[in-house]
Amino acid sequence: MNKMKTREFLSKYTTFVTFVVLVFVLTLLTRGRALTWDSIRTLIIAEAVRAFVSLGVGMIIITRGIDLSIGYVVCLTASVAASFAQEPTLATAIYPGRVFPLIVPIVMALFAGGLFGLLNGVLVAYGKLPPFIATLGTMVIARGIQLIYTKAAIVSSLTAPFKAIAQTSIGPAGFQIPLLGIYVVVIAFFVWVLLKHTRQGTNFYAIGGNAQAARVSGINVEKELVCVYLYAGLLYGCAGVLLSSRLALANALTANGMELDAIAAVTVGGVSQTGGVGTVSGMIIGIFTMGLINYGMSFMAIDSYYQYLVKGAIIIVAVFFDMKKYAKRA
Repeated sequence: MNKMKTREFLSKYTTFVTFVVLVFVLTLLTRGRALTWDSIRTLIIAEAVRAFVSLGVGMIIITRGIDLSIGYVVCLTASVAASFAQEPTLATAIYPGRVFPLIVPIVMALFAGGLFGLLNGVLVAYGKLPPFIATLGTMVIARGIQLIYTKAAIVSSLTAPFKAIAQTSIGPAGFQIPLLGIYVVVIAFFVWVLLKHTRQGTNFYAIGGNAQAARVSGINVEKELVCVYLYAGLLYGCAGVLLSSRLALANALTANGMELDAIAAVTVGGVSQTGGVGTVSGMIIGIFTMGLINYGMSFMAIDSYYQYLVKGAIIIVAVFFDMKKYAKRA
């Protein structure tokens, strides 16, 4: 009986247990040095932008979709935001001599991200293209637009107010909290409300569980799919703003491979690739689980190239056990 309860507990809280075990192991291996407040603060800063895109793709996967365009869309939105936040005295600026209000780079990045999200949604919902193919195509389009827009140059020399968006911390000395962490808490709350306390969130889960049954029950499947990709695109726009602000620049390599990080994080966080299953808390834990793995390997001076091997293996293992778990339920 106790064994059965233990199995049920581990099955239900696999994501949380994995995170706790990783923290424990990392604490032992580094004798606590990797988990000082400065280290935790660094981890929050490093994973905050990924949290935005992970929440976006997490919602898409709940509807049994996928998005491969994340990295290049974030690259584009970061470049757009940075281009409207450059110092006007910079001769090589995209808009030399022009001073834009702080709201402009934010709005333009959101517009670019939302536009690509809308395009992805329309291609999937009304064009009936497989999400893999649709977002693969838009990934290449976003890449091309970014290179054309920036002429493959680095967009740098950003204004101080824009850089302050992601580089500011608040609180007493020795325990300063980065604004990036607060942004994540706020956006996670909104996504949680959307998924758990709105009819539209319920529709997302229903579509992921069985799109045909959802349609029969009166859900406008096409409209909801467009919405979920649009919301994800807006989150990518936010990520672009925060990333360019944190780095104080944007270039063609910005957010390279971020789609891999995001998909791995939400998969580890319990968002089922079969659709209809996933929680915001699981996504957040998944994000920081992947962050701990990356940070732990870096802290122990393990070659960064090995991180790709670990991420790939994690995705395969997580999807394997995910499919095994829900196959049993079926």
